[in-house]
Amino acid sequence: MRVLVAGATGAVGRQLVPLLEEAGHEVVGISRRGPRPVDVLDAGAVHRAVAEAAPDAVVHQLTDLGSADGAANNRIRVDGTRNLVDAARAAGVRRIVAQSISWAYAPGGGPADESVPLDPTEEAPRSRIVAGVRALESVVAELPEAVVLRYGILYGPGTWYAPGGAVAAALAGDPAARFLGSTAADDAVSSFVHVADAAEAAVRALSWPSGAYNVVDDEPAPGHAWLPVLAEALGAPAPARGAGGAPWARGAANARARALGWAPARPSWRTGFADQGRG
Repeated sequence: MRVLVAGATGAVGRQLVPLLEEAGHEVVGISRRGPRPVDVLDAGAVHRAVAEAAPDAVVHQLTDLGSADGAANNRIRVDGTRNLVDAARAAGVRRIVAQSISWAYAPGGGPADESVPLDPTEEAPRSRIVAGVRALESVVAELPEAVVLRYGILYGPGTWYAPGGAVAAALAGDPAARFLGSTAADDAVSSFVHVADAAEAAVRALSWPSGAYNVVDDEPAPGHAWLPVLAEALGAPAPARGAGGAPWARGAANARARALGWAPARPSWRTGFADQGRG
């Protein structure tokens, strides 16, 4: 299969391209940087790139997270996805696999599966985040064969949670550290996934039925459990334990993706955080 990877130089994309090639696919990568620079917010440029690549499938791994600007990342989810899907349709592409997130679900008890609706909250800034996710997933579904991968919090090489990254700086007390997340050791539950496991899921998803899939490890956990483990792995001080947490911070369940043969090589952040440099 000829596969166009949009976001080929990102944290997941760098893991994904060689995996696709090892699986026998022909890969064309585009990103804002690298040998094929394309601004996904430039509709004309995206149409030209997709038409030239003439792919059988598109894998959407586009983000704008370098400056921890939520509004910029939302523009990628909304406008960038719109441009990419329009270009794919114009090129006759039927199948797309797209990156989404697993923490946009409505509040409730226990980890969310894919039957749980997205959060209907009108409270900013979460309402804007969820609106961007809803727009991305809706536009992607316009193609006949659309798979949405709702990733957990990404860790591993190239992420904020890697050694020397923004989270390590924040835990060390650097006021200039910028990332979209929390270092509160409270009761808010998160689900994680290593970037290599996220990439493996994207390869497998090229043959999955249309729909949304949580791509997370096996152990959703509250901040007071995972933050001390991360801090130790990063050589940073652990924050003091707190209480409380947003009601939507419930983690996610991965049974649907597991039923199709995907399983995280790092099933828990407990060992995965210390293994980040080996992705």
